[in-house]
Amino acid sequence: MAIRENFTYTDMDEWLNAKRVTEIECLVPDLTGVARGKILPRTKFTEERGMRLPEAVLGMTVTGNSPTDDEAYDRAISATDRDMILKADPTTITMVPWAVDQTAQVIHDCYFANGELVDFAPRTVLRRVLKLYEEKGWTPLVAPELEFYLTAKNIDPDLPLAAPIGRSGRAETSRQVYSIDAVNEFDPLFEDIYDYCDLMNLDVDTLIHEIGAGQMEINFQHGDPLGLADKVFYFKRTLREAALKHDMYATFMAKPMAGEPGSAMHVHQSVVDSKTGRNIFSDGDGKASKLFQQYVGGLQRYMPSAMAIIAPYVNSYRRIVRHTAAPINLQWGIDNRTVGFRVPVSGAQDRRIENRIIGAD
Repeated sequence: MAIRENFTYTDMDEWLNAKRVTEIECLVPDLTGVARGKILPRTKFTEERGMRLPEAVLGMTVTGNSPTDDEAYDRAISATDRDMILKADPTTITMVPWAVDQTAQVIHDCYFANGELVDFAPRTVLRRVLKLYEEKGWTPLVAPELEFYLTAKNIDPDLPLAAPIGRSGRAETSRQVYSIDAVNEFDPLFEDIYDYCDLMNLDVDTLIHEIGAGQMEINFQHGDPLGLADKVFYFKRTLREAALKHDMYATFMAKPMAGEPGSAMHVHQSVVDSKTGRNIFSDGDGKASKLFQQYVGGLQRYMPSAMAIIAPYVNSYRRIVRHTAAPINLQWGIDNRTVGFRVPVSGAQDRRIENRIIGAD
């Protein structure tokens, strides 16, 4: 589901007026998930309805470097680095809870001057995929499980990261997987995170302590892929800001600390018939369908080609190594966490596949 279902421009303007918003953060997710864009006064935002950014913004690296490979540049981004026209998606409007003044944030879609969506913008790519499902009469559903590390503040990038100090005044020195007490060490931070997420309609679900020292996981309720992509994008900003407020850092690097487990973003996936709502992964007798087997086969066949997306950095591959919690295979199995594609035990309507290869980065 979208953050604000069926919101129009009129709804958005009325909502901004009701909230007495004075400033708008106009956001575009780039290919690395970094928030690019502009900050506008409320009055300027209403007048704009067509803000511009250069298309090279979408091709920047996670460290902020512009594209330099001429051949790759010509294949996607034009050599002239044209302007993109940005249009707000009203269904993504939400407050910025950590801002001092009444500030809103809204995700924008990118268009060329001829009115067509920029084909290599992340949200456009996802919409194109969703259109293929729509043409089949299907609706895909996803539920991300996002792992991350809380760390002590580290202003020198040459020094290794360390676990943060909790309420007890001590840092974790051992692995506390699923420990409630270990999560409670950071109660003030997580209370802020849940409050922020409620204000932003992010629909976060379960919070657990993962295997690593200071490693946590947040689960999202299942929904449509575009809405969940927006929510994960917002959540990453929210967590980093909340951590700073509590004198900590939060990181979604796949392997931020040597000797500790990496961070994944497991994604549960299923597909339902758009008319009936029936899970197409199950036959009428409740057994796995042929479409289920074909879906698994498709994941196995195309995951190697998708590694450039789901493991995009050198650091990503420090997580995907032997003798760690990260799977290094394309096998599938029922209730088996050692394989790349796990099928949780469930009823026929809830049959789904958990992709465990994807990194949190």
